Amino acid sequence: MRSRYTAFAIGAEDYLLRTWHPRTRPESLQLTPGHAWTGLQILAVESGGPEATEGMVRYRALSRGIDGSRHVLIEASRFVRRGGRWMYLDGDVDPGSS
Repeated sequence: MRSRYTAFAIGAEDYLLRTWHPRTRPESLQLTPGHAWTGLQILAVESGGPEATEGMVRYRALSRGIDGSRHVLIEASRFVRRGGRWMYLDGDVDPGSS
């Protein structure tokens, strides 16, 4: 989760696509230039240990828009282990996110 957050923060679209499960991965990403990710807080982790094949991370990510507006994204992200590596499968965004 932290590496994907960092990839969003630095605009590493290739890394984001490589770590996205092929079943749910989009063909491309359209990251917004100038959108700044300013903080990550892990709220909960379920499973995901050394022997696990599935895991969930609930997090809060803070960002700032091009116009200076501040945003909060709260999501429960599901991951699966594939070939020994964690892949982002999908997530549920908290309706209170702004």
